Formats: sequence, structure tokens, C-alpha cells
Amino acid sequence: MNTLTSNLTREVIDNKGFIYPKTLADRFHTTVKDVAVLTGISIHILSKRDRVRSRGSQQRLHEIVSIINRVTPWCGDAFQAYAWFRSEPLPGFGGLTAEELVKDGRAQAVQGYIASIAEGGYA
Repeated sequence: MNTLTSNLTREVIDNKGFIYPKTLADRFHTTVKDVAVLTGISIHILSKRDRVRSRGSQQRLHEIVSIINRVTPWCGDAFQAYAWFRSEPLPGFGGLTAEELVKDGRAQAVQGYIASIAEGGYA
């Protein structure tokens, strides 16, 4: 799946390439406060338009959308992929979830894990 043209990407990324927490929250029937918890970014940052546009905030939001996009075909739909992201312990990471790893700055490890599985590796 090309994550640049996925339905989720089209729904949550605006024409300038920004992801806004409210849009992401609405997509997954949650709140901006939950998106703050999901990203590990302060609600005070995510509620300020100029701060949410910062490179760090956008990088974290894009990492989450990218990972959810990548596992959506395996999960059935983006909502189930979101649930997987938040709750499924990943083998080889001490039982941490993708959410916990991303919060810890380890999105690349999650993406590597997913790529390994996609290439036929074992979890």
C-alpha cells in the first residue's frame, strides 16, 4: 500500500502536509487529549496551532499515521489498526506496544518490525 495515497492519509493530512490533532482525533472517535497521550506530546503543544506545526510535533504525528497505514491491510481497517497500535504488545520489544515505542522515540524500530513481518519474517 502506498501510504502517500491511502485513505487515512487523505483524511488527516491537509494540502500543506500538516496533521492536526483534532482531525486525527475525529477520525478515530477520540479527543485531542487522547491524541496527546498517544503521541507523548503535551496537550498544551497540540492545542496551539503554531506549536502543533513544529517539526517535532509533525514528525511524531506523521510517524503514527505512517505506522497505522502500514498495518491497516493486516488489521482490516484503519480503526482496527489504530487499536493495534495502542494495545498490541510487540514481540521482541519487552511487551511494549507500538504506541509506547513511538512515544519513546523508537518509531523506526516499529517500522523495521513491520517491514520484517511484511517480508515474511517472524514476530
